[in-house]
Amino acid sequence: MIFLETRKLTKKFGGLVAVNSVDCTIEQGKINAIIGPNGAGKSTFFNLISGFHPPSSGQVIFKGLDVTKLPSNKIAQLGVARTFQTTNLFEQSSVLDNIIVGHRLRTKSNLFDAIFRTKRLKLEENLCREKAMGVIEFVDLQKVAHKPVAGLTQEEKKRTAFALALATNPEIVFLDEPAAGVNPDETEGLAVLIKKMAAEGITVCLIEHKMQMIMKLADKIMVLNYGEKIAEGKPEEIQNNQAVIKAYLGGGAIA
Repeated sequence: MIFLETRKLTKKFGGLVAVNSVDCTIEQGKINAIIGPNGAGKSTFFNLISGFHPPSSGQVIFKGLDVTKLPSNKIAQLGVARTFQTTNLFEQSSVLDNIIVGHRLRTKSNLFDAIFRTKRLKLEENLCREKAMGVIEFVDLQKVAHKPVAGLTQEEKKRTAFALALATNPEIVFLDEPAAGVNPDETEGLAVLIKKMAAEGITVCLIEHKMQMIMKLADKIMVLNYGEKIAEGKPEEIQNNQAVIKAYLGGGAIA
């Protein structure tokens, strides 16, 4: 089932066309990947879908709803979460406190509740803490739950970013280079976590440069080059696609 799709999605920055008329479908409950050489427009494409940049033209359709013009916070409330290439966390706060912030998206307390410490605020604080602890267990960060993020390893920070996204109760998660900066063993551990997310019914779409990981992990891959879609299909189809091979290696094989 098509969960999210883009129709002729385009983004121009002055004279530069970063994303050029891209049609893409993301299937529900699957692991979808977007690959391409550096500067291909992958992160910009993510930014358009998640509302961080308005498109120049085209549409983003999520569960049959046109979300093209919605801001990022409204798109997040609909169930779309994302991580970034650079992990953006509150470095001096604990893992737990960072993740509690994520679940605040689903609460209704306002300034009045905060000032007067109302019953609703206290109830929601408890619910946020429970949700955060559940997500921490899911991503296997129990041992560092109360440690400041600044003292974590790069892999632990990646898992914290995953947890922050999951705390928003998403239906689809966009992961921007989740394995960047981690070693092969840690990469495998993150791949296992991504499979676990999909097994829980969360649709996953990721950008990644580690081809070995993508070919083992993804159900479907889209390839961008110079902002244009040049291929889309299953890993084995992408691996043998001559346009993809040329874009990456000028004629070599993708392994």
